[in-house]
Amino acid sequence: MFPRPSRLLSAAICLITAIPLFSADWVDLLPGNLDRWERRGDGVWFLMRDKTLAGQRDPKLKNDHQAWIYTKKEYGEFDFHAEWWLPAGGNSGISVRDSSRAVYAIGAEFGAPHDANRTPSHIGYEIQLSNGLGAEKFPSGSIYLFDKAKSGAQIPNDWNAVDLEIRDGLMRVKLNGVLVSQHAGEEGRPKTGPVGLQLHDRKTLVMFRNVRIREAGR
Repeated sequence: MFPRPSRLLSAAICLITAIPLFSADWVDLLPGNLDRWERRGDGVWFLMRDKTLAGQRDPKLKNDHQAWIYTKKEYGEFDFHAEWWLPAGGNSGISVRDSSRAVYAIGAEFGAPHDANRTPSHIGYEIQLSNGLGAEKFPSGSIYLFDKAKSGAQIPNDWNAVDLEIRDGLMRVKLNGVLVSQHAGEEGRPKTGPVGLQLHDRKTLVMFRNVRIREAGR
């Protein structure tokens, strides 16, 4: 028996509402290639056929420092959207305004001595992404080191959406449409910089899709 037309219509509406809608001023950062990005460290990043970005560490290497991928372009005030997936226990993050492009986080073999006090979260800001099932000091959506995210918005073991509103005097983080964290920023930190996606350690596996950015005032 075929579903009644009303059921088909309901299913179509659900499908449409599940797809994010973006106006023309949003820039697709994953348009089918990685031309807008540069790799930092020993991360292995690749696009799958559906344009999902996957990242993992080179299994042949034993370096346990961070690895990143950064936008080539730098941004000041902007809005950012991404959907992300991590396995249980996974740890990643989104860096904003890190003028160092993680040079102190990825180890001496990549250009500078490792310095835990000069990682991206100490120079710019890092939005925490994790699937630690609630055990983290700074759960997903937190502005790491500054503001712990409210709980209850994350969907464990599934895709989640994060939206950033980055302005000179205020940063806001939404997780699945819920405002979970905000902070005014720290005096003396950069006001511009690239956007980065993190591979936290040698065990990290992460996926991103629908990664878009819109510069404020455009």
